[in-house]
Amino acid sequence: MSLLLREHIEVTGCGRTDAGVHASKFYAHFMSLKDDLDTDAKVLFRLNKILPYAIAIQKITKVPEKAHARFHAYSRTYEYHICRVKDPFGPYLHWELTDLLTIDLMNEGAKILLGYDDFIAFSKTSDVKTTICKLTQAEWKIKIGEEGTAQEGKEIGYVFTITSNRFLRNMVRAIVGTLVDVGREKISLADVHRIIQSKERSQAGTSVPAQGLFLKEILYPKEFNL
Repeated sequence: MSLLLREHIEVTGCGRTDAGVHASKFYAHFMSLKDDLDTDAKVLFRLNKILPYAIAIQKITKVPEKAHARFHAYSRTYEYHICRVKDPFGPYLHWELTDLLTIDLMNEGAKILLGYDDFIAFSKTSDVKTTICKLTQAEWKIKIGEEGTAQEGKEIGYVFTITSNRFLRNMVRAIVGTLVDVGREKISLADVHRIIQSKERSQAGTSVPAQGLFLKEILYPKEFNL
């Protein structure tokens, strides 16, 4: 941005993700002396030309002066994708896992999460002020093959959706790993309670591969007009 706008620009993102995690929606804020960035199509075009291929800017919007991309977000939603069939186009977009999982058990385990607010057992974080997170959604669904593909209409995997006001480092990947152990029937629903109450990362499941995780949605106050 500094190169493009020819002024000192500091960009602040809406959060941090592990290496290899994707974001289909991500916000960042910055301050500029120029007043017409949201209406200047050339700025958006040139910015996308400068940025790497993996990053695409969709829109530049004016927000209140004190708006903060990270601290004013009140809800974040992630999805984790598991694929049970070989997909040559998607090895970096899901976790390929051929195991047949018991999705009803995984959803029962997901419901247990909603009854708690301290998720330190699923986090690598030890230097944060609080490990409290307010979950409002945790749900597994069957993934169906897309129309026009060889797998059309078939069950090809699973998608986990989780929403909270905030997340701890590595939290979603550790939760998925734990719930997959439930789906494999390696651990019980009682064990999910035990793991959370232990507050020990060593008690939870393994951290699943990063490439299956997507930041899907971030919500801000209405006055941000996002």
